[in-house]
Amino acid sequence: MTNNPKINSIVTFIGKPVLIGLFVAAVLMLVFPEFRGHSNNTDNKASMDLRDSNLDSGWSGPVSYSSAVSRAAPSVVNIYTRTVTKANKHPLLNDPFFGRLYNRQQQRIESSLGSGVIMQSDGFIMTNHHVIDGADQILVLLYDGRTAAAVVVGTDPETDLAVLKINASQLQPISIGDPAQARIGDVVLAIGNPFGVGQTVTQGIVSATQRNGIGLNTFENFIQTDADINPGNSGGALVDVYGNLLAINTASLNQSGSAGISFAIPADTAEKVLEDIIQYGQVIRGWLGMDAFPLSPQVSKQLNLPVNHGLLVRGVFNGGPSHRAGIQANDIVTSINGSPVTDRHTSVSQIAEVMPGKTIELEILRQGKTFEVTAVAGTRPAI
Repeated sequence: MTNNPKINSIVTFIGKPVLIGLFVAAVLMLVFPEFRGHSNNTDNKASMDLRDSNLDSGWSGPVSYSSAVSRAAPSVVNIYTRTVTKANKHPLLNDPFFGRLYNRQQQRIESSLGSGVIMQSDGFIMTNHHVIDGADQILVLLYDGRTAAAVVVGTDPETDLAVLKINASQLQPISIGDPAQARIGDVVLAIGNPFGVGQTVTQGIVSATQRNGIGLNTFENFIQTDADINPGNSGGALVDVYGNLLAINTASLNQSGSAGISFAIPADTAEKVLEDIIQYGQVIRGWLGMDAFPLSPQVSKQLNLPVNHGLLVRGVFNGGPSHRAGIQANDIVTSINGSPVTDRHTSVSQIAEVMPGKTIELEILRQGKTFEVTAVAGTRPAI
C-alpha cells in the first residue's frame, strides 16, 4: 500500500462502505433466496423438468391437425340424393267423384344430403342406411370436385350402414385405424358435409366406447364423441389425429340440452358389413331363433329365481336352432360361450358374430337346475 497519507484516507473512506454493502447484500441473499432471481429460475426450471419427465409421452400432441385432415379428407365424399314421391294435389281429390275428373297424383321431388367414406380404390363407399334409404338418385361429390352417380350395392338397416359403388378413377381409400384401441379422452376429428355447406372438419374427444342401448340400431357398439355431427355429417368419417378411420359418423342425441353427444359406428363393424355385402349381398350373422328378454333383479325377485342376470326365454321358433337344441320357454340363458349374460344387446351381438354352422355353448337354468347345451347357429333372417 502507498505511504501517501492522502491516498490512504481516500481508500479508507471508500472501502469501508463498499465492504459493508457487500456483506449486507450477502446476508440478504442468504436470508431471502427470492432475491437470487437467476438461481431461483434455474431451480424452478429444474423442478418443472423433473415433473415433465414423469409425464406420459401421450400428453404431447400436435399443434395442428392439418396433416391428419390432409390425409383423410380426400377419402370423404358428399352425398346428394333425390327421391320422387307422389302426393295428392288436394284433399277433395280423394272424393270418388272429383278423383275421376282430375289426375289424382302429382310428383314431388325431395332432396337430401349426407356424407360417405371411400373404402376401396375400385369405388366402394360406406355411408349410413338412412342417408340413402328410398332414394331414386344418388350423386357423389368427390374431394377434387368431380361428381359420379352411385348405385346401392347393399344395405344393413340393423347397423344403419350401406355400401355404394361409383365408377371413377384415382380414388383414395381411407386408412383404417383400430377402434378397439381408442381411449376415452383421445382427440378425434369428424369430417363430413353438414347442412350441405361443403366438407367441414369438427374436433372433439372420445367421450365413451362400446355404447349400446341407445335405441338407434339393432346392433349398437358406438364410439361416443363430443365432436359436432350435424345433419349432413351422417356417413362421414371419424378419424384419429393421424387421419386413420375410427368410425362412421351416424347420429347425434337429438334432445334439448344434448349438445356434444354424438355417436359413430366403429370401423371394424363397417369393414365387416362391407365385406359381407360385397361377397354375399347381405350381412351374414348367427341366429339362435329364440325370443328372450333380459332378466332384471326386480323380475328375478318376483319369480323367486336363484339368479338375477340372464335372458329369460319367452319362446323359440319351431325348427330353429334353439328348438333343435332343446331350449324351452321359461329357460334362463345365463352364459354364452363361457361369458356371463349381462345385457341383451351384448348377448345379441355375441350370437350374431358366430358364423352360421358354428356351435354356440349355452348355460341354461331350468327349474332350479343348471346344465349346458350346444346349439348350431343358423343364419339371422334379413329384416
